[in-house]
Amino acid sequence: MFATFFWAFVIGGFICVIGQIMFDVFKLTPAHTLSTLVVIGAILDGFGLYEPLIAFAGAGATIPITSFGNSLVHGAMEEAAQHGLVGVLTGMFEVTSSGISAAIIFGFIGAIFFKPKG
Repeated sequence: MFATFFWAFVIGGFICVIGQIMFDVFKLTPAHTLSTLVVIGAILDGFGLYEPLIAFAGAGATIPITSFGNSLVHGAMEEAAQHGLVGVLTGMFEVTSSGISAAIIFGFIGAIFFKPKG
């Protein structure tokens, strides 16, 4: 049990360290860093490397933004196998729609209850 938590912490922390290095060393903006990490997750899933990482690190690999890229490619590939080219587009939205919808809904609820300072 301890090993599971340890490796989730190490792998998730390593992904965050990569993002921080992108900020500090390469002086990338948050948008560039976010996009790059999503693309890295997508590429890793395209080569079949992200699922073994999830099996090994658990939440350490599913919580960071790289998992969003993994979800996009994973959904597209699954649906493409079933429905062809149309499945590529629908698969991306089918797998990620609940997370995106939750972010929009909770962001809206937060905006109702809290006022920005400025």
